[in-house]
Amino acid sequence: MKQRSLAPALRNLACAALLFASALFAPTAYAEKYASIVIDMDTHEVLHARNADEPRYPASLTKVMTLYMLFDALEAGEVTLDEPLMVSRYAANQAPSSLRLRPNTSITVRDAIGALVTKSANDVAVVVAERLGRTETRFAQLMTVKAQSLGLENTRFVNASGLPDNRQLSTARDLAILAEAMIVNHGESYHYFSNPRFSWAGKTYKNHNELLNTVDGVDGIKTGYTRASGFNLMTSAKRDNHRIIAIMLGGSTSKSRNAHVAALVEAAFDSYQIPEDPNNPGRNIEMAFSAFNGGTAPNLDAAAEPMLNGQRLSVATTAKAIKFKTLPAPEFDASDEAEVEVEEILVADAGPTADLEFEQGDATPTSFEGATVVIPAGRPAFTVSEYEARQFTQ
Repeated sequence: MKQRSLAPALRNLACAALLFASALFAPTAYAEKYASIVIDMDTHEVLHARNADEPRYPASLTKVMTLYMLFDALEAGEVTLDEPLMVSRYAANQAPSSLRLRPNTSITVRDAIGALVTKSANDVAVVVAERLGRTETRFAQLMTVKAQSLGLENTRFVNASGLPDNRQLSTARDLAILAEAMIVNHGESYHYFSNPRFSWAGKTYKNHNELLNTVDGVDGIKTGYTRASGFNLMTSAKRDNHRIIAIMLGGSTSKSRNAHVAALVEAAFDSYQIPEDPNNPGRNIEMAFSAFNGGTAPNLDAAAEPMLNGQRLSVATTAKAIKFKTLPAPEFDASDEAEVEVEEILVADAGPTADLEFEQGDATPTSFEGATVVIPAGRPAFTVSEYEARQFTQ
C-alpha cells in the first residue's frame, strides 16, 4: 500500500475540529430530535451514525420522495416536463411554504420540480400527488410502498409535503437510503437539486440549501423544518471520486445545522486522507470523526424519543391524528419585497391559531398576517411579510 503523509490529514482534521467546535457555542440540535448518519455511497460503509434508526419527523425531506415518484413517472412516460398540472382547491389551500397557486390554474411539471426543490412549496407537492395518485392520501400510500421497495424499512408517509402529522415518520438511515436511490436511479434528474434559484410569477426564490455555495463538492439535495422536527438536512458531496451522503435531523437552528453537516462532510473526506492501519481497520474513520464520537457534544448524546406538541411520540400517536385548519393565504404586498436577512424566527402573538404547526424556514406562516416575528438574541422584530421577503432576490 502506498504510504501517505499524515500532515495534510492532520491539518484537515484540525480544520474539521474548529468547524465542530464553533457549532458548540450554540446548541447544535434538540436532544430529543437529533439523529445523523454519514455513508460512503460507493462502498455503503457507514462512516458515522448517531440515533440513525430512531423515529424522526422528516418534514420537507418528504418532498425528496415526492420528487422520486415524479421522476419515476417521467421516466415511464406517464407525464412530460411540459405537461400542465391542474391545481385543485385542496392543493391551493395548503399551508405555507407555497407558491400561492389558485384553484383551476396550472403549473408545468418542469416548474413543479423547481418549486419543490427550491421553494419547498406544499401546494405544489399536493398538485403532483393528485396528478400521480388521484388523491394525496392514495399518493402517500404509494410513496410508502415505493419507499419500502427501496429499503426504507422504518418510513411511513401520509402526505406529500412533510407538513406535520404524527404518523409520518422516518429515520436518518432510511433517508440516506432514499438519497442514494435518488442519485443512482434518477441520476439524470439529480441536477435539479443543485439549482440555486427558481422563478415563478415574477418572483425568484433562493434555494434553502446553503451548503451548495459554501462546502466543496456539495451538489444537493434538500432541507426541511417544522417545529416538531427541528432543522433537517439531507446532503451529498463528491470529491476525488468519493461520494458521501450525510443526513442530520433535529437541528436547533438552520445555522447550527449547516455548520454541523459541513463538519460531518469534512470529516468524511478527511477519513480518506488518513492512512489505513491493517492492524486496526476503521482507525482512520474513528480518527476523522473523533470530535463527534468523543462525547464533546452532550446535547447530542441524550437523544430520545421525538416530541410533538410537547408530548412524547408514543403518547402523541395514541391520540387521534392532529387536524390542521388551513387559512386562506393573504395577498402579497409588493411593498414588502425588500430583502431581509433573518436566520431563525419564533412566531408570537399569533392569536387563536398559535398552536398550529407549520413549516418554518422552508415554510413561512403567511396565514398569520400581521403576526410579530421575534428574533432571538436581541435582534429587532419583523412582521411575517417582512420575513417572507428574504426568500426573494432581485
